[in-house]
Amino acid sequence: MSLRLVSVFVMAFAVAACGDREESPKSGLEQVEAEARAKAAENGAIDCAIAGSTDFKRNCQVEREITAGELVLTIRHEDGGFRRLRVLKDGRGVVAADGAEPAVVQTLGTNAIEVTVGGDRYRLPATVKK
Repeated sequence: MSLRLVSVFVMAFAVAACGDREESPKSGLEQVEAEARAKAAENGAIDCAIAGSTDFKRNCQVEREITAGELVLTIRHEDGGFRRLRVLKDGRGVVAADGAEPAVVQTLGTNAIEVTVGGDRYRLPATVKK
């Protein structure tokens, strides 16, 4: 069964704009994780693994901008590098905005996607529908 990505919400604005619409977490660990995600959203931080790293760290910053009627995300790395992604409205997720290397989108459960561009990987919150 294929999964269809319904919409992508970058933490930097989704949690702040929409609030927590999910069911309350059921365990103490889930509560702590939810609070950490909300705090990161306020700061615009996401998990990323840069330059082929296998370790994800919450040290990339997301900026959003509407350009020509499309939402464009700029993901800034700690070392000063960055990637730009266009959020698509057709359910496919995101594509590279400045395109020499394509963005490959993979679902991670029902609330996140992993986007790979070149040797860089980013974990973004999303709503995924089966």
